[in-house]
Amino acid sequence: MFDKILIANRGEIALRVIRACREMGIRSVAVHSTADSDAMHVRMADEAICIGPPSATDSYLSVPAIISACEITGAQAIHPGYGFLSENAAFVQILEDHDITFIGPTSEHIRIMGDKITAKDTMKALGVPCVPGSDGGVDSLEEALRIGKEVGYPVIVKATAGGGGKGMKVAQTADDMKSAYQTARAEGKSNFGNPDVYIEKYLTTPRHIEIQVFGDGKGKAVHLGERDCSLQRRHQKVLEEAPGPAIDAETRARIGKICADAVANINYIGAGTIEFLYENGDFYFIEMNTRLQVEHPVTEAIFGVDLVREQIRVAEGYPMSFTQDDLEVNGHAIEVRINAERLPNFAPSPGRITQYHAPGGLGVRMDSALYDGYSIPPFYDSLIGKLIVHGRDRPEALARLSRALGELIVDGIHTTVPLFDALLAEPDIQSGNYTIHWLEHWLETHLGEG
Repeated sequence: MFDKILIANRGEIALRVIRACREMGIRSVAVHSTADSDAMHVRMADEAICIGPPSATDSYLSVPAIISACEITGAQAIHPGYGFLSENAAFVQILEDHDITFIGPTSEHIRIMGDKITAKDTMKALGVPCVPGSDGGVDSLEEALRIGKEVGYPVIVKATAGGGGKGMKVAQTADDMKSAYQTARAEGKSNFGNPDVYIEKYLTTPRHIEIQVFGDGKGKAVHLGERDCSLQRRHQKVLEEAPGPAIDAETRARIGKICADAVANINYIGAGTIEFLYENGDFYFIEMNTRLQVEHPVTEAIFGVDLVREQIRVAEGYPMSFTQDDLEVNGHAIEVRINAERLPNFAPSPGRITQYHAPGGLGVRMDSALYDGYSIPPFYDSLIGKLIVHGRDRPEALARLSRALGELIVDGIHTTVPLFDALLAEPDIQSGNYTIHWLEHWLETHLGEG
């Protein structure tokens, strides 16, 4: 058993890991920038150590600073949370070389899945269905035009090292290809240091369905159903739910087994998420995230498991505490991401929290690092909380979400809570009849965002 784990993150996900450590009797170490000296994760951890100035580059992304924090505190393992260094293969390789356990997959698996072309080729070889498109990178505009003609427009040009919606451009026709190709390459180079791109068929009415998988690193793996993450703004998820409104038990079992078998075959260890576009009954692989997802609580709610605890256990070499037969869907769960943003343009809204009250009651979970008097720094992501509800079925979960949103108080800043109040009044949301394009069309109509 680990004696001490360092959490290389901040905010609500750092708190999430600290709580799991405390339940397991493991001491926790928080790292923080100077801007986060008063943050809740710093207060709750058993130890805390400052690793640099406010800039994430000089603190939460500083590998030497984090390694030094491990050496100073005697932490034997690092949990990366999500974001920051959680999918940085070079960082994990350094930890492996220093005999510090990374609570997550190997550097090799992160490297494979971090390159979108390699990931697609790997998944295709493992029997996972993929989107039609180029067989690899596209090196010229002439080749891009040829592939666009073969696949059929519209197509999407994607940066090989892209993520978070960056380096992704749609070409509706051949006339759009030059701009899409050049822009995707430019964004890939500026954001990720890699201008390589590939091309896929652009599906017009898909849902975004992701499968949660978990492996022991020794050839065994399970799936924990799917999450529907179709409600997105600029490729950023806004609301997630499980199980997916459009997925039945037979479909879940079929695609889940494909995904579990794939990660078992490569001896994958820990939590991972295989993301698909789903249209007309067919799944198309888009990427694999080799980390804990922001939206993992909805999966925990319907399966009654603690994914962070399980991550720590398998990283220590223990077998998984459940089998596929143990995992049965129980009810329905929904998560909304509460951001410190001002509507209608979603401008960041950092500032001091003058009053904070988290909702409660049956089936309500609020993952947040807020407290009265806390000042949200302007240097990091605007996510300030995740409200998760669980009910016996989807209508009960929706009703519980509406009630919980009404109880939530975050004064002193602007938040995206009014967005969810408005969305819950929409018939398409109540019925679950939406695709990945639904929210952006709605925002354009209701908030004038185009």
